[in-house]
Amino acid sequence: MSSASLTILIADDSSTDRHILSAIVKQEGHQVIEASNGMEALDRFAERVPDIILMDALMPQMDGLEASRLIKQRAGDQFVPIIFLTSLQDASSLARCLENGGDDFMSKPYNRLILKAKINAFGRMRRMHDQLQSHNRQMLLEQQVAKTVFDNVAHSGSLSLPNLRYSLSPLAVFNGDTVLAERKPDGGLSLFLGDFTGHGLPAAIGAMPLAEIFYGMTQKGFAMEDVLREINAKLYTILPTEVFCCAAMVDLDVTNKMARIWVGGVPSVYLYRADRGSIEAIESSSLPLGVLPPRRFSPEPRDFPMANDDRVFLWSDGIVESHNAAGELFGEQRLAAIFAQHPDPDTLFDAILAAVENFIGGSGHDDDITLLSATMVDMDVLGLPLLHSSKASVGGPMDWKMRLELGPQSLGVFNPLPLVLNILTEVEGLRTLSGELYTVLAELFNNGLEHGVLGLDSAVKDDALGFSHYYRMREERLAELQQGHLCLDILHRPIGDGGELTLEITDSGPGFDHSHQDMASVTDNPGYSGRGLALVRQLCDELTFNPAGNSVRATLRWPRPTWSESQPNG
Repeated sequence: MSSASLTILIADDSSTDRHILSAIVKQEGHQVIEASNGMEALDRFAERVPDIILMDALMPQMDGLEASRLIKQRAGDQFVPIIFLTSLQDASSLARCLENGGDDFMSKPYNRLILKAKINAFGRMRRMHDQLQSHNRQMLLEQQVAKTVFDNVAHSGSLSLPNLRYSLSPLAVFNGDTVLAERKPDGGLSLFLGDFTGHGLPAAIGAMPLAEIFYGMTQKGFAMEDVLREINAKLYTILPTEVFCCAAMVDLDVTNKMARIWVGGVPSVYLYRADRGSIEAIESSSLPLGVLPPRRFSPEPRDFPMANDDRVFLWSDGIVESHNAAGELFGEQRLAAIFAQHPDPDTLFDAILAAVENFIGGSGHDDDITLLSATMVDMDVLGLPLLHSSKASVGGPMDWKMRLELGPQSLGVFNPLPLVLNILTEVEGLRTLSGELYTVLAELFNNGLEHGVLGLDSAVKDDALGFSHYYRMREERLAELQQGHLCLDILHRPIGDGGELTLEITDSGPGFDHSHQDMASVTDNPGYSGRGLALVRQLCDELTFNPAGNSVRATLRWPRPTWSESQPNG
């Protein structure tokens, strides 16, 4: 639309007035469409949408008020200014002109200079409206592209696993809440629920680097504490002071039936016990992520034994802080009551969402609402993870060996398993075996460290309390460790179309009687200890101890059937 020329519809039943008005408008360089009543005005509008309409109020067949009301309805989001030119003088009649879609009015006889000024003013407003609509369409397009990228980054993990349920109800296009789930190399599962301050894009933008760190480090087997430290350091660096991320993180160890839980700023995480229908609330024990500088952030997750069918529930404050029409908070008391009222654990997830929705009623929620639940299951429900790699190397190193020896100072503060796994998966053929490799590495390394170097006795782990006591002693002895060492010798060599990997782990301890382990299986050890070596034996082609029992050698050859294919019912 040119700023010098507008298309103007003139609707007036007086041919004299219509011709005079047309002459005035044309003299200003505008194009004119004429109508002699309201019905014709509607027809002309349908044929060609004008930039401005000059409308007489009183006309036969259909008056200008009814025609204006219908034109505004049909114009929709388009801004088509309507100026009434009328002989009406009383205030109520002029007010009805505006109430029926008019944007301005002039009383007859009109002043030519004022009419010209009004046409020019509404022409500018029409152009500004068109520009705003164009910018809005472009913004929506860019927002949709950004949301697609955001969803690809933030939701690329393992949220579709059969033991998980989650619900995200954002207040805006972008969600300030984040839910992440990823398999760990040992077959376990890491969960993360984050709630950034604010809503929409400003709140969601921090989720992208957070998700990249979570997925990358979890796939490589880093401990929860390391993942949280890295996320905190990144958010502390990039976010404005007033923006941070309240969060909770849960590691489910499906082999040893343990949950490691950290809560920082979000409502308490609930641990639901399936056998007695009770709940334990794990309260926040840390500041949110992105608040403290890296040197002062020290996450301290807590360990909880779990049994199959036990569940963890995580939620954002959008649930407990939901308001009803009376301004009341939903609160943790109502939340806890739901667990008491629903003895069937399979109904809890839907019952929570329904209760919140009913409580809010028609008042609408004023925060992002997010709920996440995970059930403890056996490994065969999930299978071993097939972690993806973005590396593009083909083949990789085939004939190589390395030795890594860790002394007491390093053993106390450094977990070498993510580093070693990263090196192993440089071999193209080993990448799809990363889950098995991590399980073997973790079991043999921890056996050497805990029993050989630290002198811990697995018999302590005979029950849930003993399990917690065992890991407290582990932390205490690691902190006080003054002597001892542990060596990893790794050899890989090509064989035909595949290869052979040998892992040998030797500790400085006195060794142990391993004869009873030789024929053990996973099902022979249903308790809290003793299942690890049996699982390792299933994953390896060969597993042998030296006579003293302080050195173990595991051999894996590839290509090989996957873990699930090797099971009796696989």
